[in-house]
Amino acid sequence: MATVTEISADIFRISTYIPEFDLQFNQFLIRDEEPLLYHTGMRSLFPDVKDAVATLINPGDLRWIGFSHFEPDECGSLNSWLEVSPSVQALTSHVGAMVFIGDFASRPPVALDDDELFSTGKHRLRFRHTPHLPHGWDASMLFDETSGVLFCSDLLHQTGDVEDKTESDVVARFRDTLMRYEQGPLASYMPFTPHTEQFMSQLSYLKPTACATMHGSTYIGDGAQTLMEACHVMADIFGPK
Repeated sequence: MATVTEISADIFRISTYIPEFDLQFNQFLIRDEEPLLYHTGMRSLFPDVKDAVATLINPGDLRWIGFSHFEPDECGSLNSWLEVSPSVQALTSHVGAMVFIGDFASRPPVALDDDELFSTGKHRLRFRHTPHLPHGWDASMLFDETSGVLFCSDLLHQTGDVEDKTESDVVARFRDTLMRYEQGPLASYMPFTPHTEQFMSQLSYLKPTACATMHGSTYIGDGAQTLMEACHVMADIFGPK
């Protein structure tokens, strides 16, 4: 069963822990005039996620679905949501729209430019196209300028059934997860490209006060410093040797 936690005013973390993966799968709902769900989860999670959303809004009122890149835990149940809400549309990068979602989704997506701003009502959001960060040609991040929350997908990935949100260091957990993944079939989880440091710096310039990761605790605190520390971890593990 999914748990629901408010991580900022009218921003809710919906989380399901799956013991087989020793991993939490998190979605985030912005409750606003035009509600936005960031991440859908896999198709198998749809009933629980929908029930959790229903405790916050009428699921049929959902207007936007955002996600970082094309992967089941990011957007696997997208079409199920398109059936639930007559007006909901996916938000994605131009690459995502052309290469993946335009064919996959049962309703045309909205393709956003890098650094494009849009509003859900009270919340003003900035879209950042970040190819191959965390992975995928179509990858992006979403920053809520109103609350300071950065929806950062797999960045700061933490294993375990951890707390909903924390002000403690999550970079050490991130490093531990990546190092353990390097010992098995999930090695090379995140490419470290010539643009990775640039993208991480650009995200840190946004000065997020919360980093809402898909897997693990939402970090509350100095997001800029945390992102740059995470970048150093990625360079150490995945960068040129």
